Amino acid sequence: MIELCKQDGGSVGAVKAPKRVSFGVNNQQELAQSTRILYRRKAKQLMDDGVVIVDPANTYIDESVEIGQASVIYPNVMIRGNTKIAPYCVVESSCVISSAQLDEGVIVKAMSHLENCIIRERAELGPYARIRPESEVGKEARIGNFVELKKVKFGEGSKAGHLTYLGDAEIGKNVNIGCGTITCNYAADKKKYRTEIGDGSFIGSDSQFVAPIKIGKNAIIGSGSTITKDVPDNALAVARGKQVVKENYKPSSPSNLKTTSLEN
Repeated sequence: MIELCKQDGGSVGAVKAPKRVSFGVNNQQELAQSTRILYRRKAKQLMDDGVVIVDPANTYIDESVEIGQASVIYPNVMIRGNTKIAPYCVVESSCVISSAQLDEGVIVKAMSHLENCIIRERAELGPYARIRPESEVGKEARIGNFVELKKVKFGEGSKAGHLTYLGDAEIGKNVNIGCGTITCNYAADKKKYRTEIGDGSFIGSDSQFVAPIKIGKNAIIGSGSTITKDVPDNALAVARGKQVVKENYKPSSPSNLKTTSLEN
């Protein structure tokens, strides 16, 4: 390389630098060492710019990441790719954020995963939330624990508190999504279909929407329903088995039931 450089008319010289920033990377140990140096350098630059990083030695932020002042990053967080975090955000411990946009005042609670998504102002995610690519969470919306979004536009002020899967869907403003709600987006023909839920609707717990399907504005879906047909604005839809109660009912014991003592 040096000979080729000289033949090309280039100049050859030496640059002196501390060993901690000028060593070669020839094995996994040296790669880990050099990577840690880059992470610490990035953390220092962000802290100089007004970002609060609670434990720089255990925070992993790529050089390409942008974080606004007064945001707080807790330990064991990994922020990668083209992520842009606005001022006054909070990212709690053990989150992984990849190429996501967080607008001002967003709170991401512990153990949440965000990838190629947009989170609007003052939204709150997690703990244990998963926001997959091409999703957008609206202003002041709430995505709770064990909620997964995939290709979802989730409206301003709407809430999905826990244990929910929403895929290929558009959720309007101020919608309440009850625990255990599922959009059944993957059909037997191996194609994926969309679910639309209008503004102000109330979705009872353990509801299923068999896409493609559209729920109107201010609709109410009764808990435990499997919805297969569109529901108009301001309507109540209930689709579940009828409850049967048999009073004073006691099943007969099998005549051949034997009791075995465990005592010697």
